[in-house]
Parts: sequence; structure tokens; C-alpha cells
Amino acid sequence: MTFSAEPMRRKSYKALWLHGFHRVDYSEWGDPDNPRVLFCVHGLTRNSRDFDALADALCKEYRVICPDVVGRGTSEWLTHKTDYGYPLYLADMAALIARSGAEQVDWVGTSMGGIIGMMLAAQSGTPVRKLVLNDVGSVISAAALQRLASYVGKPMVFGTLEEAEAYFRRTHASFGPLTDAQWRHIALHGVRKWPDGKYRLMYDPAIAAVFVGPPMADVDMSLVWNGVRCPTLVIRGQESDLLLPHTLALMRFGHPGLRVLEVPGCGHAPALMDPAQIEAVRGFLDER
Repeated sequence: MTFSAEPMRRKSYKALWLHGFHRVDYSEWGDPDNPRVLFCVHGLTRNSRDFDALADALCKEYRVICPDVVGRGTSEWLTHKTDYGYPLYLADMAALIARSGAEQVDWVGTSMGGIIGMMLAAQSGTPVRKLVLNDVGSVISAAALQRLASYVGKPMVFGTLEEAEAYFRRTHASFGPLTDAQWRHIALHGVRKWPDGKYRLMYDPAIAAVFVGPPMADVDMSLVWNGVRCPTLVIRGQESDLLLPHTLALMRFGHPGLRVLEVPGCGHAPALMDPAQIEAVRGFLDER
């Protein structure tokens, strides 16, 4: 993957939660004085570098901020593992919005990042102006949760980057028909080389604790979704097992202005690396 000459800046800040401070890292693209600010937030086991292509394409129009949610990417792993959860993630993202100095932000969120955005957008006085939900909605299917539980948090060790890339191609095939360069990008930024020379996934396995417990059922977030009032675009992989067609129908019922883009050849979740997907996001955000 090749990017423009626009530099990406890596930054960090200290966020506070129940058991002290923790470090949150993020990427920032574009003019740091641009009042148009776009947040791009990744899925459960992924990290900010998933949005490099999208941020590079939009950084002339926006200051693009892509955080590594705590426990992922290069952000700190929590000492108290039970702190992982949406209350903490919302507090961290509110702190980052405040740090940005923006009065309003637009939000692109994939899966978990979309849930965070939806929860923020539903709050009174929200700074979220426009919301893009990438393959997530008001109901999370039990089947998708069971699929995620089958691999999230499992201790994966790779001897080479090629082994790691093969793992990502298998596990995330539902991202869509990516190029070799895009898969290599996902692999390069999806693992870290440890002192023993082996590669391991770039997230804290303890985030999988959310899947421990009784048999999983659908997660209904309709009350949250019904609180969202900003213009929203939902992107859905046509083969997604997480965002089902009847969920989209229910979401439209209460939000007749909801925009929907279905992406063929994808499941959960479109990678937002394809030029057509990027242009769909740009077009929605640019609408007045």
C-alpha cells in the first residue's frame, strides 16, 4: 500500500479510570488546525492502522484521528483486566475528543468502534455530528458472538510474518477481496515481534473475558440506537453474520433518513480500504 506525502503523526495521552491512569496511543493525519475532525475507531481485536487508507484519502479535508482503543495496538494493556468494557472506552474517547479541541466530530466506527460511536451519539449534548456504522447496528447476533468467541483471546504465536499473514487471511476473510499489499499491511500492523523472536497478536488476550459466561444470546441495543439523532450511514457486508437484514429493517423503521450501503463479497466487516467504500464514506460526510 502506498500513501500520499501527508505525514501521519503518532501521539498519546494519559486517560484515567478506576485503577489509575493508562496510556492511549493514536494516529493523527492532516492539518492539526483543521476544525473538521473525523474519528475512526476499529473493531474488537484490531487497531488504528486499519484506517491508514481511509485517513490518507480524507486527510486533505479532515484532521483524522485514529485511536488504538486501550488493550489494542500500541496502547497500554490494563493491569486490572475487568476494567475492559464500554464505560472505560467511552470515557477514553470523550477525553480524546476534548484533547482534539473540536466542538463537533464525525465518527467512523467498525464493529466495536461503531458501538462506541453509537453510544456517544446517543448522549445528550453529543459532539458527534455524523455517524458511520461499519457492519454493526442495533442488534448483535448471537451467531456472530459465538464466532468471535471461537478465536478472540486465543494465544497465537507465529514464527514469521508470512505465518501471521496466512492467519489473518483465514480469520478475516470476511473483510472482502483485499490485495496482497492490503493483507500484508494488516499483518504488519496486527502483530508485534517479542524478545523471543516470535510474533504475537497486538491485543491483550484478556479482552476476551467478555465472552466468558452463560451461552450467548443476541445483544439488543435498540434503546441506544433510538437515542441517535444525527445523520447516519450504515455499511453492511452482504454476507455479514453480525448485522442481519432484519436488524437493518428495524433500524430504518425509527430512522427513515438512515442511509445504507451494502457491500457485495464481504461479511463482517468491510475493510474500508477499497476506493469505492472510501468514496461512499466521503460522499456521506460531505453532504450538507
